[in-house]
Amino acid sequence: MTDAVRFEPNLYRGAAGYYDRFRLPYPDVMIHDLVRQAAPSGDGCLLDLACGTGQLAFPLRDWFAEVWAVDAEPDMTQVVSAKATAVHADHILTVTASAEELHAEPGSFELIVIGNAFHRLRRTVVAELAHTWLKPGGCLALCWSTSPWAGSKDWQQVLDSLLRRWQGALGAAGRVPPGWDHARQANPDHVVLSRAGFEPVGRHEFSVEHRWTIRELAGHIRSTSFLPPAVLAEHAAEFDAALSAELGPYTADGRLTDPVSFAYELARRHGPA
Repeated sequence: MTDAVRFEPNLYRGAAGYYDRFRLPYPDVMIHDLVRQAAPSGDGCLLDLACGTGQLAFPLRDWFAEVWAVDAEPDMTQVVSAKATAVHADHILTVTASAEELHAEPGSFELIVIGNAFHRLRRTVVAELAHTWLKPGGCLALCWSTSPWAGSKDWQQVLDSLLRRWQGALGAAGRVPPGWDHARQANPDHVVLSRAGFEPVGRHEFSVEHRWTIRELAGHIRSTSFLPPAVLAEHAAEFDAALSAELGPYTADGRLTDPVSFAYELARRHGPA
């Protein structure tokens, strides 16, 4: 079974700065649990695939001798490169390439991580490539976090409705392909990984309460593929005013409480580590 839905390239053009500043970091407890489960040797190589601005590459870097941070969008890899230089992380290497077109030798990596992006990739192709790229006994971790507009709180439902209206008004509704999640429902990620030869290890979940300011939410929304700065354009101030007007009544001390859920789904390539 193939993944018929295709996300257009360059959806995040111009959003990298917002992505780096306003995307919530994976919690330390999750990072340490992932390291414990994957058990890297300390001398191996990590691949952060569809890396964004390095939300996984940087917190995991100390457990690897080399880190590949790979993303199809040059804005993202430029930010990763600048951050690596700033913290003297010379072992972080940036590669601008799609996951499907990356060239790596078989058995190159001890751990491959994909953060909030597997659904955007050609999952079957990427799973098969990842299985080849991993050392025997190596792991693939699909990492996730919930979005502030996806929850059940009143303010989150108001935010979701607001975003949908603005996507429609700005002609951006099609930037995320309609029905993109149908393929995952019919062919879940764990099935795709098992078919590629992976052994499921388990799903691990972590909850963290975050308190957003409306300004932070505005920045977070600009980090998305559906309302980045290029889409908001000259309507940015008007959007910010609407966001403040609609969410303001729900704030307490100027903030909105969001019970964010983080998770990773771990799979292992058969064979001794």
